[in-house]
Amino acid sequence: MIAVSAFYKFVTLPDFTELRPVLQGAATTRGIRGTILLAQEGINGTIAGEPEQLSTMMDVIRSIPSFVGLESKESHAEEMPFKRMKVRLKKEIVTMGVPGLDPMQVVGTYVKPEDWNALIADSDVLVIDTRNSFEFDAGTFQNAVDPGTTSFGEFPAYVARELADKKDRPIAMFCTGGIRCEKATSYLRAQGFEKVYHLKGGILKYLEVIPQEQSLWKGSCFVFDEREGLAHGLEIERPKR
Repeated sequence: MIAVSAFYKFVTLPDFTELRPVLQGAATTRGIRGTILLAQEGINGTIAGEPEQLSTMMDVIRSIPSFVGLESKESHAEEMPFKRMKVRLKKEIVTMGVPGLDPMQVVGTYVKPEDWNALIADSDVLVIDTRNSFEFDAGTFQNAVDPGTTSFGEFPAYVARELADKKDRPIAMFCTGGIRCEKATSYLRAQGFEKVYHLKGGILKYLEVIPQEQSLWKGSCFVFDEREGLAHGLEIERPKR
């Protein structure tokens, strides 16, 4: 069995380029594969390996002062879901393309998975899936709206087109692991939206802790590796074609 860790953290990294060889070397030594993105605004990654080796790799990452307390979502795969290990330097760890946006300063209200059902069951709440349309088609939450995007960079245009007259309405947003919602809620707050909420830990954390019989999730959660989709308990479930 292969262990998989998905993680991110918004944190100022002025010397992020220097972390690339450190993380690449640590991963290669342990047979870890996957992708880690580094930018001045933080880290974002999904990596996999033998359970013990992956655990020590996560220890290495968390030993870096900027990443102390880094949270991760743990799942598994029957076989290695990645072909190689890549540590990439980027302008953003999740690309929206809006200069000056800072989720470390302004962000929406976090909602624990245990409280999520009650929030999105409220008919006054507008539930928005911040992922791309093909991910929405694989699976989503009850009553969720598909913004119709093919990339996260299209989200601001969706807000201008569809949400400009809804600034007084409660808005609940979600994504795979939580990172896109950090920026999406930060963007809405910057645009004057006040009642903005997002699912803490994303769909992955919800599927990990909420029993299927209590769930408002329908379908498969698309993931960008060879597993393709995850279901409750983070079991592998390929999306229906």
